[in-house]
Amino acid sequence: MLLEGEAGVGKTEVAKVLAAWRGVELLRLQCYEGIDAAQALYEWDYSRQLLHLRATEASGAAVQEDELYTERFLVRRPLLRAIDHGGAPPVLLIDEIDRADDEFEAFLLELLSDYTVTIPSSEWCGRLRRRWWC
Repeated sequence: MLLEGEAGVGKTEVAKVLAAWRGVELLRLQCYEGIDAAQALYEWDYSRQLLHLRATEASGAAVQEDELYTERFLVRRPLLRAIDHGGAPPVLLIDEIDRADDEFEAFLLELLSDYTVTIPSSEWCGRLRRRWWC
């Protein structure tokens, strides 16, 4: 569903009502100038990775670099949470998309057409099960 209109006409409220009516989570991606794919998809939990490294070194075990880039250390942002929902598809509200850069808009078009994303440095690949976004 694509909603367009002036500020304050109720676009966000429609997404909230749709999510409540379906009994699913509302995920909101607030776009702004300079947002990139990584900020909308995921980030690595560096502090947790560092704690893991220190604990591994303290125990005398060998550090395996590839274990630092697993789902255990992945922080899911709205787009990734929408792709990897695991149950009923959430409502994804992409707000203020006109403020995003052209590159990010192109990325969103590709993501929403393929419903697939691959995360570098990991074995993880997700696919949307059904489409629900506003």
